[in-house]
Amino acid sequence: MSLAPTTVELLARARADLRMGLPVVLSGGGRAILVAAAETVEAGRLAQLRALGGTLTLAVTLRRAETLKARAYDGDLARIVVPGDAGLAWVQAVADPADDLARPMKGPLATLRGGDAALERGALALAKSARLLPAVLVLEVADGAALAAARALTLIDMGAAAAALSETSPLHPVVSARLPMALAEAGRLHVFRPEDGGEEHYAVEIGAPPRGQPVLARLHSACFTGDLLGSLKCDCGPQLRAALAQMGEAGAGVLLYLNQEGRGIGLANKMRAYALQDQGFDTVEANHRLGFEDDERDFRTGAAILKAMGFASVRLLTNNPAKMRMLEAQGVEVVERVPLKVGRTRHNAGYLATKAKKSGHLL
Repeated sequence: MSLAPTTVELLARARADLRMGLPVVLSGGGRAILVAAAETVEAGRLAQLRALGGTLTLAVTLRRAETLKARAYDGDLARIVVPGDAGLAWVQAVADPADDLARPMKGPLATLRGGDAALERGALALAKSARLLPAVLVLEVADGAALAAARALTLIDMGAAAAALSETSPLHPVVSARLPMALAEAGRLHVFRPEDGGEEHYAVEIGAPPRGQPVLARLHSACFTGDLLGSLKCDCGPQLRAALAQMGEAGAGVLLYLNQEGRGIGLANKMRAYALQDQGFDTVEANHRLGFEDDERDFRTGAAILKAMGFASVRLLTNNPAKMRMLEAQGVEVVERVPLKVGRTRHNAGYLATKAKKSGHLL
């Protein structure tokens, strides 16, 4: 194997660069663009982008474009022209909906029409995978490779990277060890690490469930606020503990703890969504205003872990039919849905109602 980084490794490097405010170069389809995350770019780098000349645009998802009333000629995204006198405050106000109600008129916003937006689409996917706001500054450049070499920037060939961005990274077991817990003394924790440098995922195995029979299972997405802090805004913490308790009582089960905080948008964006909820928006509306879909999680990861552990069928602890469909689509049979209705409070009644009405949860 060459010592040079692979495409997957370059993508991991690009995510880190964007999170630090460093631009990256994407190429493909006869084009090359310089990309910076709107959330993390600094004023000095914005000035350097302008100094290169050309039309500077801010690419946002359709969801954010709808909130901004910006025409999304590219279907799933809009390329907003950054005015010549616009500074960093303007860029971040368009990217982040925090002050939308206080300053509803961001425009008029001019958007590009025509041409290929494939690289912008890839840039937004990269920003999402870095758990950043899906809004990126884009500047088309004549020679991406030369610019990347001259400025020591990460260069990504999107023709080679497109599949890696859309597919789930292969997972590998790292270690497992016995873990007695208050809710189940016969516990064992398995750690799985993805190849793409992303967050590790965990499987909590209770007892010794036979691999040839349907296992009592839960796919639980990490919730720092609910699981650890006891937040009353959601039902995640009670669901986690109730699932482990049921497995302990049954003597066997497996709980997958997937690092997909905030329905896959990350803790920082989840807190942005909470702030928008305080302004009167429900969970789904808040996600859309931020530029995300209702649910950005990828349960293919959970299916892959179950298969790696030898489980082909499950009795799934869930109120979410979408989880069942996703597991079935990945070849894991769901023989029974086991309801998990716990944790309702006066603080999360609206949240649970939105899950039932807009996300189809059986509550």
